[in-house]
Amino acid sequence: MSLSLVSNAHLDESSTKIRSKPVPWEGYQRAELVTSEELALIKRVDRQPRAKVESIHLSDGQTYALLYLRLLKKLQRVDTMQCLLVLIADALLDHDERIPLFARAAQSDPDLPYAPLIRTLEAQDDFVQLKSAQILTVLLSSESTPLQHQHLQPFLKVLASLVQSQSQNKRDVAVQCLESLLARPECRRAVWAIPGVLAGFVEILLHKPGPQMSYQVIFCIWLLSFEQDVAEQINKKYDIIPLLITVAQAAVKEKVIRVIIATFSNLITKAPSENLPAMLVAQLLPFSKNLSTRKWSDEDILEDVQYVRDELERNFESLTTYDEYMSELASGHLSWTPVHESDAFWRENASRLNDRDHEQLKTLIGLLGSDDPVVLAVAVHDLGQYVKHYERGKRIITDLGGKARAMELMTHPDPDVRYHALLSVQELVSHPWSAV
Repeated sequence: MSLSLVSNAHLDESSTKIRSKPVPWEGYQRAELVTSEELALIKRVDRQPRAKVESIHLSDGQTYALLYLRLLKKLQRVDTMQCLLVLIADALLDHDERIPLFARAAQSDPDLPYAPLIRTLEAQDDFVQLKSAQILTVLLSSESTPLQHQHLQPFLKVLASLVQSQSQNKRDVAVQCLESLLARPECRRAVWAIPGVLAGFVEILLHKPGPQMSYQVIFCIWLLSFEQDVAEQINKKYDIIPLLITVAQAAVKEKVIRVIIATFSNLITKAPSENLPAMLVAQLLPFSKNLSTRKWSDEDILEDVQYVRDELERNFESLTTYDEYMSELASGHLSWTPVHESDAFWRENASRLNDRDHEQLKTLIGLLGSDDPVVLAVAVHDLGQYVKHYERGKRIITDLGGKARAMELMTHPDPDVRYHALLSVQELVSHPWSAV
């Protein structure tokens, strides 16, 4: 993997400045932190023209790979770490054939190449942290065997914090690193076990980044969706389906839509029962029909769109009205679809909310804690409909905490929520107590 696959203008600009900064190598030798041999070697490349350094790397590549890593292991001053990281990156840039030189350093010292780079990830200096991440990504992505836990886990935890950072440069580098690492199955499983990464991806997409960042984040999600556990749980945990539909609807770049549809295709293939209902609730079917009429430069998009549309249509045809309601309830995205205001629906189905120890009713009451006023209004309305058409429901709702929450919503800032809360509380209060 090429170093250029993790690129960042801020890192490039800082590297240029660092190449010309002096480092007190002689002072390190006097302090017996550097040997005379190491001093002689480092002075040959320190602040030298690129062509001269390239020539030295060409003839003595293994010697210098080992030198840079050994010095990085024992020297901890920020300016020195910056210099060594730039030297390592310069040696690797456009020279993938040198990656094994750094990997082979383990033969001289089992801590190399990874331990010094993982330590520098914890540095307070942003450049040191991000440059280490860039180099680690190159080395780890090039490993021919599964990555060891002690190398991967600390790196992924740092990437999780960077993805959630307020700094654009940190997010940019972290997403690119993950984009490369997630091609490996062991990385996908490890990332899924660290909630901060997915939470960071969702946060980035919610803030409407540019097309390139949107594409890179969703490319990471697409790679993750190849894992069965991820495909089954990602929407339930992160509400990813409606978010990706929103991004696709606003996207101006074809590649963003392509990777979103490819992600949906994976989610349907690997976990249809977990994802198709949520896709129908989020109105992916009409959107996919719209996409199938567009002209695309990439024929693969049309194939994926057709597959997603066909699967949604097949699922839609087999849905009963109550299935549709349960899907909407499970998604947490209640809206004023016709079933909510249909007396016939509630007469026929109110008691079904009691199935499996009131599972659906508990879900409905849980939505009374939503931050979305539309969801709140619909949920508290449905609670009133349940009581109206199931006369013994008042005691159950009271026991589950629904009545108290509905009464609280009578003072909600949103007038629609207040109105429907008032109507529901009237139903709860006016119905007589009955034996269960």
